[in-house]
Amino acid sequence: MRLRIKCTPPQLLLIVFVISIILGSILLKLPFATVGSISWINAFFTSTSAMTVTGLAVVDTGQSFTLFGQLIILILIQLGGLGIMSFAVLIAMILGKKIGIKKRLVVQQSLNQNSFGGIIRLIKYLFIFSITIELLGAILLSFTWVPDFGLLKGIYYSLFHSISAFNNAGFALWQDSLMNYVGNPIINIAITSLFILGGIGFTVLVDIWKTKRFKKLALHTKLMIVGTLLVNVAAMFIVFLLEYTNPDTLGSLTTLSDKLWASYFQGVTPRTAGFNSLDTASLREPTIFFIILLMFIGAGSASTAGGIKLTSFIVILFSVISFLKGKEELVISKRAIKQSIILRALAITSLGMLFLVVGVFILSITENSPFIAILFEVTSAFGTVGLSMGLTGSLTIPGKIVIILVMFLGKIGPLTLAFSIAKPARTKIKYPGEEIITG
Repeated sequence: MRLRIKCTPPQLLLIVFVISIILGSILLKLPFATVGSISWINAFFTSTSAMTVTGLAVVDTGQSFTLFGQLIILILIQLGGLGIMSFAVLIAMILGKKIGIKKRLVVQQSLNQNSFGGIIRLIKYLFIFSITIELLGAILLSFTWVPDFGLLKGIYYSLFHSISAFNNAGFALWQDSLMNYVGNPIINIAITSLFILGGIGFTVLVDIWKTKRFKKLALHTKLMIVGTLLVNVAAMFIVFLLEYTNPDTLGSLTTLSDKLWASYFQGVTPRTAGFNSLDTASLREPTIFFIILLMFIGAGSASTAGGIKLTSFIVILFSVISFLKGKEELVISKRAIKQSIILRALAITSLGMLFLVVGVFILSITENSPFIAILFEVTSAFGTVGLSMGLTGSLTIPGKIVIILVMFLGKIGPLTLAFSIAKPARTKIKYPGEEIITG
């Protein structure tokens, strides 16, 4: 007698994700996965950080893990970045098996799509683009790291960091991330290009590939391109202005080109990338607060990135502007935005802020650290960014558990969690309206 457990696509997505993290923890706990020994909580933390493509590390990835352990982390990053259900569908396609509606719905949920029409086509593009971009990134990085470390090690380092960057994971094989390459043009261009392409969203990449003309692009694609460009340029110059005279960051760099490269890298990396070329803990408080805002916003939907997503932020921002102008309908680029999309953006943002408040409150009790460092850590975990002011390594066990939960919630998304718990309540009954005084 076969036991069948009925669950919704969001619930199935949660279950698969949790099982993958547990399996990753077991593999990382194997004796030949680490140089020394690693505790269960640290193995579970690392597995969660890799699967959620966050990059927060309680142990040094390059020094604590063997080649086997690093490859496990790399596999978890790839699974988490592209979606484990996407891999499951790809394998089924290779084996010639039929992709049922339920599997399509789960993939739709994992890729944050509004409908499951064209999901299979999107998965094909997803893997083609991902493999191509990661290989091109590795080739570009190898121009620096092959001469530095030799052929095999140089290729491995290039491939590891290319996959980590494209999936917005932020895992590096050096304890200080990429600080040794703060002024290296090849490293700066390659790494930032990888995580910007990974974070802009697969639907955007597919739309650009198929359409090729800006005017004919979907509104979502236009918003992501323009929004990403504006935010990145603004972030670069804000970091440059705020840190220019800081002797512990930009002030210590001798040339203007190094300062500009560092400002650019540190300005775009909070979009859930997690790499750093400057010491994050040495940044000034205004810069730290600005980075917190960027981490909370995140990058694009249906991407390897986290946060509330740039389009959610844009919709809320334009909704406020529209309300202040006395308009009853939100219009962006001569397109009316549905009320359901506005409500969705508000729900995502509200739930995200709730997660942050709860996480910060608990960590302020369990950790003996400055409030700004705690807020930075929790926001980094929720946005699956991976930047830290140095708090990660000193977290208590309760603190690690909180960050694990926040990373998990940040990756699966607030609405996926809500939909997996709540039961849909559909009714045809309509009630009379009444005014409520607000503001």
